[in-house]
Amino acid sequence: MSLRQLALNALLVDSPDAKCAAVQSIVRSGEPPTGAAHEVRQPIPAALPGRPARPLLVPPAQLAQRPVNTLAGRAALIHALAHIELNAVNLALDIVWRFDGMPADFYRDWIGVAAEEACHFQLLREHLQATGFAYGDFPAHNGLWEMAEKTRGDLLARLALVPRTLEARGLDAAPLIRDKLQHAGDDKGAAILEIILREEIGHVAIGNRWYRWLCGQRGLDPLACYSELAQQHRAPRLRGPFNLEARRAAGFDEHELAALTAR
Repeated sequence: MSLRQLALNALLVDSPDAKCAAVQSIVRSGEPPTGAAHEVRQPIPAALPGRPARPLLVPPAQLAQRPVNTLAGRAALIHALAHIELNAVNLALDIVWRFDGMPADFYRDWIGVAAEEACHFQLLREHLQATGFAYGDFPAHNGLWEMAEKTRGDLLARLALVPRTLEARGLDAAPLIRDKLQHAGDDKGAAILEIILREEIGHVAIGNRWYRWLCGQRGLDPLACYSELAQQHRAPRLRGPFNLEARRAAGFDEHELAALTAR
């Protein structure tokens, strides 16, 4: 079975626990990225990804703001982060199965990302359970996957607008959330955010690497191309404050950072 088929199989799993276990199984098996360009031997379901019945998905505007200095407020915040990380598992699996013809390292990189995102989800879910709540107890939004749908026909757009835009926003937000949890006395939650920030820098760096590689293959200027893709797919407008140190570590160059802060 090809790596792309294994990734699709994991993407289709409904249970978060079983999905994360499937991803870890792929990594443990050492499945080589051979056959990455092989056809996926399965009709593609209309509804992707596989997901549990809960949480209820609502527009972002319908999500209630809860004070983080209350137990329920902290739980709602941890729940939102866990939901983002589970979506990130799905996004990494989706990029593996959906886009063929890339170098073997591309598929190896993104399966590794899926495995780390699965670990992030599990850390956050366990911390959420320690507060007396469970994943699914709060509503959530579907913004990350909606961008995956918009970019399903173009790998360059996917790389530009998911890891380099939506996930890079996490580099900006993570220190603020970490400090907020620390101030509220949630040292465990703050420590988890520190782990996530460190590893997400690597994930965004992978997005940058392959975005630039593909721009080079197509003879495109990365900066101009990004602006066009963001406008074409109506990417969210990025607002500061920006974590420039983390963005530099993730491979954004000074021209990109200047364009970002000039908006």
